[in-house]
Amino acid sequence: MATKALLADLAQAYLAQTGVSVTIESVGGVDATKRVQAGEAFDVVLLAFDAMERLMASGHVQAGSRHDWVRSPVAVAVQAGAARPDLSDETALKTAVLASPTLSYSTGPSGVYLEKLFERWGIADQLKARIVVPPPGTPVGALVASGNAALGFQQLSELIALPGIEVLGTLPADVAFITTFSSGIPSVIANDAMRVAAVQSFLQFLASAGVEDVKRKQGMDWL
Repeated sequence: MATKALLADLAQAYLAQTGVSVTIESVGGVDATKRVQAGEAFDVVLLAFDAMERLMASGHVQAGSRHDWVRSPVAVAVQAGAARPDLSDETALKTAVLASPTLSYSTGPSGVYLEKLFERWGIADQLKARIVVPPPGTPVGALVASGNAALGFQQLSELIALPGIEVLGTLPADVAFITTFSSGIPSVIANDAMRVAAVQSFLQFLASAGVEDVKRKQGMDWL
């Protein structure tokens, strides 16, 4: 979901440039992986690089077809008008987390990272009762905007356009987490040369220098 808005913009730009329409279905990474594993005949898969690696290892994505095309940092948000905690470094972030009555983070790679970070800090058990798990399809920012979570962590691209919140910035440099998103060609179309060629043309566009400004506007950048 972190790339949903960005891919919508890039699909429109690709249509304007080539006349070729690309239909993109954005779902959670876990759901997307399951559907690819079930054999749905998508032309291209775009997921976090570790998920793509697993799909290649299992044979569901063509070996060697993974291509990294964008990276996305994790950011922190509070409800609009709320106090803005200091997040200047790891120590300040830990203090802000411990002081927050409730917090929420995604179930994707960024959430896994945060859980490991809390474990390293030795506060994971202390935080368990404060964690607000976002329901399927509900962005962390929406929980922050409604006041259900005082502190929210999610990909910057999923926070910057949401009303009712203030984005405090990305995680401090000493504990920053950036997700690299990759593309891959599903094995179910690997023998269809015309389809593969069409996919490769779109993927070259996604990684081209001409779309860097579009990525930056969505809170992402190239490698």
